[in-house]
Amino acid sequence: MKISMAEVEHVARLARLELTPEEKEKFTHQLNDILEFAAKLQAIDTEGVPPTSHVLNLKNVWREDEVHDWLTQEEALANAPAAADGCFQVPRIIEE
Repeated sequence: MKISMAEVEHVARLARLELTPEEKEKFTHQLNDILEFAAKLQAIDTEGVPPTSHVLNLKNVWREDEVHDWLTQEEALANAPAAADGCFQVPRIIEE
């Protein structure tokens, strides 16, 4: 299955992307390379291979939940560029 330039343009239009002619050509070529590789993968005999979600045997490594000393409020705010009422003060980012 080949991807045509018209299909790339259609997907770009659906995604509201404005592509240059060079980008359209590049993406058409790249998508066709991906489909060609996927076709090669489908040709591989996987009979008798169990489905896997990950190639390595993974297990959760949990650490013990231990109580440690923590910073006081003054220590936490000591290097803050700005503080107010015991809190970090940051610039307002929401415009009204």
